[in-house]
Amino acid sequence: MNNINNIILFITGTPGVGKTTIADNLNGILNKKYDSKLIKINELAIENNLIKGKDLEKGYKIVDIDKLSKKLNKTIDYFFSDDDIPKIVIVEGHLSHLCSIEINKDNTVNHIFKVIVLRLNPNILQKRLNARDYSEDKIHENLEAEALGVCSVEAYENHGNNVNEINTTNLEVKDILSLVESILFDEKQFPVGDVDFMQWILD
Repeated sequence: MNNINNIILFITGTPGVGKTTIADNLNGILNKKYDSKLIKINELAIENNLIKGKDLEKGYKIVDIDKLSKKLNKTIDYFFSDDDIPKIVIVEGHLSHLCSIEINKDNTVNHIFKVIVLRLNPNILQKRLNARDYSEDKIHENLEAEALGVCSVEAYENHGNNVNEINTTNLEVKDILSLVESILFDEKQFPVGDVDFMQWILD
């Protein structure tokens, strides 16, 4: 058994919080020093025909999470098995935290697994979502989900203390990236529960 520590990082959060921007930039940074791969979970689902249907009322694609998890695990496992160089996989998307990690069941390769939930004040998120082609109902649903911390709760239920939250509200992209890297390499922790936007609902 070797002692290589590969890293799997999920970057999740409500639509509009900045997941894609952070994941793209992070992968660009990591690629300069490490063997890294970015997996966009929505693209993985679409490319592999894992869409079960569409919620006509809400306008969402319905993804088969079990099949998505299996495909994700196979994709990561294949990347990790390529050679003996430590690797980093970034999995980006608001469905990522719903997936389970089951790779390397034979324990031939060690892996470190972390989940980062990006959070954003709903008032700022509303401005971003208004700029998208979302219905009013969809915007409100996402704002309420962010205020209630739905992604954080789901992520914690699925992955426990592997989950961190970052409040991105007053941060520049470079500052968020710095915090993400500090979590990735075990320099800092931001446990679930410290970010609270419930006042938005009360207002």
